[in-house]
Amino acid sequence: MLTKDELPECPVATAVQLIGNKWKLLIIRNLRPAPQRFTELKNGIPGISQKVLTDNLRSLENDGIVDREVFAEVPPKVVYSLSELGKSLNPLFDAMTEWGEYYKSQCKNDK
Repeated sequence: MLTKDELPECPVATAVQLIGNKWKLLIIRNLRPAPQRFTELKNGIPGISQKVLTDNLRSLENDGIVDREVFAEVPPKVVYSLSELGKSLNPLFDAMTEWGEYYKSQCKNDK
């Protein structure tokens, strides 16, 4: 997790720095309902590569937004979930969902 000195002064810039790329937003979206394994996440986010998913999961984990649980099994089982800090993003995602639905309702039909 970054220190306060490493974060932008502006709170919006802080949020954008931590979750502001397309892939992180989609990872968080997919983890909201329930924890998932790596393959479930990869299959649920069309177009994401294994490397990009791995890099973004590591970043979200380092920032305290995602928890990674490793089970002592062969082969190893790893499950990703939102941390308590990550769950605090739920109102933001609810608002983005509502706004996205509103925007789509304002778009003209293609004909």
